[in-house]
Amino acid sequence: MPPYVPLWRRIRQEIQAQIDAGILKPGDKLPTTKQLAEHYDTSGVTVRKAVEVLIESGVLEGRQGIGVFVADSPASK
Repeated sequence: MPPYVPLWRRIRQEIQAQIDAGILKPGDKLPTTKQLAEHYDTSGVTVRKAVEVLIESGVLEGRQGIGVFVADSPASK
């Protein structure tokens, strides 16, 4: 049986995979925390944890009052 992976890590991995695959491109705006929480059937706290980790690693950038966007030069590339 595979090890348990917390949902926030799976959300982070999915967002990262969409960026790596070119589905999400630099400058693209992510759905709102509420929309992502509904999509993953989880709380906003769980979604924010995943997004915060991606912001800290430079993959995403948060703009106060505007939203979260894919960074112009994702650190993963």
